[in-house]
Amino acid sequence: MATVSALTSYPIKGCAGVAVERAEVTATGLPHDRLFAPVGPDGTIVWQGQAPRLAAVRVRLLDGGTGLALSAPGAGELELDVAVDGPTVPVEVEKWPGSGVDQGDEAAEWLSEAIGTPVRLVREPARSVRARRGSDPTALLVLSPSTLDGLNARIAERGADPVPMDRFRPNVVISGWDEPHTEDRVGRMSVGGAEIGFGELAIRCAVTLVDQSTGVRAGPEPLRTLADYRREPDGVSFGLKAAVLTPGHIAVGDEVTVIEWR
Repeated sequence: MATVSALTSYPIKGCAGVAVERAEVTATGLPHDRLFAPVGPDGTIVWQGQAPRLAAVRVRLLDGGTGLALSAPGAGELELDVAVDGPTVPVEVEKWPGSGVDQGDEAAEWLSEAIGTPVRLVREPARSVRARRGSDPTALLVLSPSTLDGLNARIAERGADPVPMDRFRPNVVISGWDEPHTEDRVGRMSVGGAEIGFGELAIRCAVTLVDQSTGVRAGPEPLRTLADYRREPDGVSFGLKAAVLTPGHIAVGDEVTVIEWR
C-alpha cells in the first residue's frame, strides 16, 4: 500500500523546508509554501544557484504564520512580524503578480549577511487571488523513495556518494511504490482527503547540486547521472509536479490510491 511518508513546506523560496505532520492542502499547495522570496536589487529572485547559502537558512513559522524566525550558521536568529499588507515593490517571481510586500530593512540586512549577497525579503501580496485563477499545475512536488533509490544505485555504480531526498525539495513523499518513477505515470490519485493530478515532470537545476544542510555546492551529482537516463527536451527530469484537483486534508501516513494512470 502506498502512503504519505513526508510533507514539507518551503515558506521562503530557496531556504530550508519545514516538515509538517498534516496540512489542509489548497489549490496553491501546502500552506505557506513559497509564500516568501529573496529578491535582488533589480527585483529578480535570488536562488541557490547564485547564493547556495540560502539552503542553510532555517525557517520557523510563529503564531500560525503571522511571524517568522530565521536562523543560519554564524548569523544567529531573527524573529520578525510578517507584513501582509503595505507598500509593494516590483519583483520577478514565478507565479506572483509582479509585486511583493517588502518585509523591512531588518529582515533584508539579516538575510543579506546570512547568505553573502544583497537581498530584500518579500511576501506574495495576495495568494487568494492566485487560488481563484484555477488549478496550478505545479502546486505540489511529489517524489518517491524508490525513485531516489534507483538514482542512487546508478550513482553508486560511478563510485560516487548517494544524495539525500532533500536535494530535490519535495512537498509530498510517497512510499510503497516498488518501481522507480511510478509518480511519472500517475494521471490522478487520492492522497488522504485531497485529489491531485499530473501537471508536468519536474525539470531539475543546479539546486540539486547544493548540500541542503550546509549551503555548500557539492556537485556534480545528481545531475551528472540524471543526464544519462532522464534527459528531456528542456533538461533532466526527476519527480512529478502536480495540480491539486480537489483540496483537502493530507497527513503523514495517509493512504495513496491511484485513480487514473497516464
